[in-house]
Amino acid sequence: MTELPLIVGVDGSDPGLTAVDWAVDEAARLGLPLRLVHASLWERYEGAMMLRGQERPSAQVLAEHIVASAAERARRRNPDVKVSTAILTTEPADALLHEGDNAALLVTGSRGRGELKGLLLGSVGLAVAARAHCPVTVVRGDAAALAGTHERILLGAGDADTAGDAVRLAFREAEARACTLDVVRAWRCPAHESVDRPAPADERARHHEERASALLDEVLREATAEHPAVRVRRTTVEGPAAKVLVDRSAAADLVIVGARRRVGHVGLQLGRVSHTLLHHARCPVTVVPQRV
Repeated sequence: MTELPLIVGVDGSDPGLTAVDWAVDEAARLGLPLRLVHASLWERYEGAMMLRGQERPSAQVLAEHIVASAAERARRRNPDVKVSTAILTTEPADALLHEGDNAALLVTGSRGRGELKGLLLGSVGLAVAARAHCPVTVVRGDAAALAGTHERILLGAGDADTAGDAVRLAFREAEARACTLDVVRAWRCPAHESVDRPAPADERARHHEERASALLDEVLREATAEHPAVRVRRTTVEGPAAKVLVDRSAAADLVIVGARRRVGHVGLQLGRVSHTLLHHARCPVTVVPQRV
């Protein structure tokens, strides 16, 4: 059976080229083919020129140059990775979402061509991460994280109904990289709880911490049995999950979180934690959809 490819959106921007480099390394680790996709609407705006026999539209030439340059860059980085290309005449987010229906992983840069440098995350990356049916990685972070020198994958353990696919992907990543998997479950002790007899603060805190630890046991049990060689470090931390994971992302090469995808729901589907990580994490972020 043919393996699904790793697909990366290319647009010629610096963040896009960084995404290409990361995607080549990831494809090599996972033994997957790499497909470089560029979206261009040149036919819509300049196609009439070709009908009149004029020279090729400048936007078509640019699109071909962007794809060819990205493919050459990928081959130089790792000649062993099988590379294919495509130019699609549609909007970038729509192109990637369509390609994602037959992809092992979608990869985008943190910003695209023409987007303001001050943006924390570009509109294409946000739309794809919030709507795709396959895992999406937005490549961001410092040089150490991009090079994988921390030798640590960070997994934000969400609720049991959204954690399954994210846990499985995190274990596969850690195994492929031969690195530590740092699994974190954040918990908080509500200021007001509906109980018949209020317990002391320390007792209530202990109760919530124990619940967090029990959830880790539940979501990790199957994956740890299937991947006994993966070194797992389990941690329960009091505090807002988004802040906890952003802080810990500074010492990780990749942070992975699950996201609910409600069947039939139209529009962006990103929780607060995923949204915050996509804008502020110090390393690449993979959002793994889980249908509920």
